[in-house]
Amino acid sequence: MADQYDVVIVGGGMVGLTLACTLGGSALKVAVLESSPMDTDWPDGSIGLRVSAITHASRKVFKAVGAWQGMVERRVTSYGEMHVWDACGNGAVHFDSAEVGQPSLGYIVENRIIQLSLLQRLQQFDNVELLCPARWQQWHDEQGCLCLTLEDGRALRTRLLVGGDGARSPVRERAGIQTKGWGYDQHALMAIVQTEHSHLHTCWQRFLPNGPLAFLPMHGHYACVVWSTTPEQAAELMAMDAPDFLSNLSEAFEYKLGRVLEVQDRGKFPLRLQHSVDYAKERIALVGDAAHAIHPLAGQGVNLGILDAAALAETVLSTHASRRDIGALHNLRRYERWRKGQNVTMMLSMDGFKRLFSAQSEPVKIVRNIGLNATNGLIPVKRFFMEYAMGDRGDLPKLAS
Repeated sequence: MADQYDVVIVGGGMVGLTLACTLGGSALKVAVLESSPMDTDWPDGSIGLRVSAITHASRKVFKAVGAWQGMVERRVTSYGEMHVWDACGNGAVHFDSAEVGQPSLGYIVENRIIQLSLLQRLQQFDNVELLCPARWQQWHDEQGCLCLTLEDGRALRTRLLVGGDGARSPVRERAGIQTKGWGYDQHALMAIVQTEHSHLHTCWQRFLPNGPLAFLPMHGHYACVVWSTTPEQAAELMAMDAPDFLSNLSEAFEYKLGRVLEVQDRGKFPLRLQHSVDYAKERIALVGDAAHAIHPLAGQGVNLGILDAAALAETVLSTHASRRDIGALHNLRRYERWRKGQNVTMMLSMDGFKRLFSAQSEPVKIVRNIGLNATNGLIPVKRFFMEYAMGDRGDLPKLAS
């Protein structure tokens, strides 16, 4: 006999757990399948290598589902300013949250802290079950449901299967949903470092010829470095011993925070733009990186996924309240129309910025530096960019508005 669920979410990452929490406490029976054991214990004093810049909109979602306080109690760093400048000219722009009447522009949070806080909140809901480690093996249609067979032989029946299983989503592949996109011929090198001077709760980003170098503020004098560059340079930076790496990093960042004194951890991953042709099929929906992946230069990737989760939950709950089929494609189309336009706009904006700052012709360099300086002097334009980056613009789900 198969266990019956209304919604099965494949993927217990930040987006999948957010979706589960938004459905927590409802009349729907929900399961989350996560193939890897959850990392819920780490050494004191350690810092997770993967971090996210969380917008106001995402914070509102986390707060609404009861997970934000758990993040704050562990470690959250707010930032109130952002400095951006071009290494190939004198163009620069400074964003300050005071200009939009906000105490902060956003928050830097370790991914593992987000995941753990959501996991602990999820475990408080009677209608949500976490199956971990668990991996689906196959599925087939069965009388208005999908029947999944797990690797351990267990069978699940669900009216809606959600793929929140990342950019290489097996759910998307099995459903036959195509993607479009391209590689950037760049890798993002990430590192946790300690700097000589305080980051002043400010995000710093310098556009170098090979890609942007960002310092994201964390507790104390620690920062998360995200350096987008060529695969060759990324490999060289990874292979350097600590003193050489710190020296190269300090110089590339123009010693804005003094010398970089210590590196705790390093890693890298390739960058690409990828977008699913469809976000939904009959009985299937995609959220987060399974639906879209963008360049990290503005840190918007996970925030798009959090809004996906909130929008899909709102769609599913309203569909269920009106006694309609939550897995029917014509009902899931509302979610697809809602989020696809918003995500495409952000993806193309980030792609445009990436290409603009990668161009090395002299006329383009001159124009973009003039543009940066002009933007810095136009408060209404800066306000628009800040509100857009904070997630305070657009057609937002109720939990995020």
